[in-house]
Amino acid sequence: MTGEGVLSSGLSMAELGGRIRDERRARGLSIERLAELSGISRSMVSDVERGAKTPTVLVLDRLATALGTSISRLLDEPAHGGVRVLRHAEQRVLRDPSGWERRVLSPVLGDVEFEFMRTTIGPGVDAGEFAPHAPGSREYLAVERGGLLLTIDGRPYELGAGDSAYYPGDCRHAFAGAPGTGCVFYLAMELTPGPAGAAGHHGAGRHETEREPRDG
Repeated sequence: MTGEGVLSSGLSMAELGGRIRDERRARGLSIERLAELSGISRSMVSDVERGAKTPTVLVLDRLATALGTSISRLLDEPAHGGVRVLRHAEQRVLRDPSGWERRVLSPVLGDVEFEFMRTTIGPGVDAGEFAPHAPGSREYLAVERGGLLLTIDGRPYELGAGDSAYYPGDCRHAFAGAPGTGCVFYLAMELTPGPAGAAGHHGAGRHETEREPRDG
């Protein structure tokens, strides 16, 4: 996927790639090791770090997971002070060409690995499968409108407006919008600190994140 930015505002692809490279080096990981942990090919990791290729949201999430962190921390500097107000225009938005978007509602807070987001998925759009996070991580989900097919470790759950769900973050999890309605849902993700890439090692073993954009 090239030529189309995943970010709606703020960070350039070169800046994002630099942050991913810095996080990788800080953990003492080679490009080859990050590729192995994330299930993304070495060439893709290298292109993303150089800002030469725009990652899909799924690729970015798997890189963050392999690094033991969240997408939010790759996009923003940690906030300082006790109160942080994020105006609508200041929130990071990731748009995937397959027809869905993720809006990050929470600031990055020091060493706290927490992410609160609002996701919009078009009718019948499959956002793909996300790799497990570190053991002990948790995710809480609530559907605002439409219908969502939530799949946890291969088991599907159909959710409608007003429904909510909890699942361990160290499971494989996938999201798809219901045909005809699509979906808007909120997701809170609490990550447990752990060895870099511990979750990604048993997550996406194949290099499937280089699929065409329709798979997210």
